Amino acid sequence: MRDFNGKVAVITGGAEGIGRAIAERAATAGMKLVLADINAAGLEAALADFASRGVQAVGLKTDVSKAAEVEALAALAFERFGTVHLLVNNAGVGHNRPVWETTQADWDWVMGVNLYGVINGLRAFIPTMLAKGEPGHIVNTASMAGLTSQPGLAIYNASKHAVVTVSEGLHHDLTLRQSKLRVSVLCPAWVKTRIHLSGRNRPAGDDTAPLSTLDPVATKVGLAVMNAVENGIPVEQVANDVFDAIAAERFYILTHPGHKAAIQTRMEDILAERAPSLLRSL
Repeated sequence: MRDFNGKVAVITGGAEGIGRAIAERAATAGMKLVLADINAAGLEAALADFASRGVQAVGLKTDVSKAAEVEALAALAFERFGTVHLLVNNAGVGHNRPVWETTQADWDWVMGVNLYGVINGLRAFIPTMLAKGEPGHIVNTASMAGLTSQPGLAIYNASKHAVVTVSEGLHHDLTLRQSKLRVSVLCPAWVKTRIHLSGRNRPAGDDTAPLSTLDPVATKVGLAVMNAVENGIPVEQVANDVFDAIAAERFYILTHPGHKAAIQTRMEDILAERAPSLLRSL
């Protein structure tokens, strides 16, 4: 898909960060927008901003971990614009804990947003997109953590590895059916967002201990993550990479080429059947 003008884009987590940057890039290309975010105030502000610039945009407060809410988002998109050409399953959260301290509530929250948020989007939108028979593109946001495995981030790694393999399987399923839909999986490393503050959107009363109560190793990892995010690449760069990949029909979107060596090391560890190397990218 190279002609974006007049097409319709659905973006979850669209009120800020990578999602908002992708929405801005889509609007610049002349697309109509359907935005979802769990932050109602942020979503309202984003929609007002787009409206002030003459961009056709609608939105719905959405908890992507809940299938019914994503289905309501799909109903809004198809009722308002009749079709969807670009689906960006982007909403995500981060969490830093060693796996033995990760609670059931932690797993339910992170997997609910990061993995089931993608799955719910695919189930809600793809059947109608296929029935329309129009060219289109699906972008699922994973992470470099979906291609490597960092310490202290087991739950996040697991969710993002799952998004990568779901996306790979989806690509095969659509290709075997000669569909006009294409798929990309976005695997950024450090991006300047607020993902290290994800707890702000956690269900009330469902938070875990603050960073200061963790053991020294977990604290060190957490601080390294925060520093890396705060010094990450701008979200606009990620959005440009996404649209370049869509136009080129490129499946893997790797925003940090310097991290390919870490991916290679992990693959070599697997093929050599040796213990995983500690990748020093934190």
